[in-house]
Amino acid sequence: MNFRAVMDQEDTIALEQQRIREEFELFDDWRERIEYIMELGRDLPALDDTLRQDIHKVHGCQSQVWMVATPENSRLAYRADSDAFIVKGLIALLLRLYNHRSPTEILENPPQVFEDIGLGKNLTPGRSNGLYSMVKRIRELAAANQNGST
Repeated sequence: MNFRAVMDQEDTIALEQQRIREEFELFDDWRERIEYIMELGRDLPALDDTLRQDIHKVHGCQSQVWMVATPENSRLAYRADSDAFIVKGLIALLLRLYNHRSPTEILENPPQVFEDIGLGKNLTPGRSNGLYSMVKRIRELAAANQNGST
């Protein structure tokens, strides 16, 4: 599956969450889901080395994760990367939900789908904490841009 960098204007976060739920329903067990997440990570575009700085690091992840958001026409273009394939896959899922969305839309739509597909209970505690640290960072960047900050 190829990584989708730009969402259709008609797509909503709720619709994308439903698509993710449906994709994960196709798998019989958790091992298949993890393999799929890792496949998504392999398709994630690499983050430029110049952006792999401490200022862009997501704290609370057991792997190294960098995330940046750039305002584009009242929406945020997120880019992120990690040194771990599972985490890269989690980033790909997050970007499917939040990339190229308005700060308000991001803040009004928490990623309920991750609980629905069992990520919270099936990931190791370290990976689960990392996932929610990435969600927190996405929301912080959205809030900063909603208020006109960078």
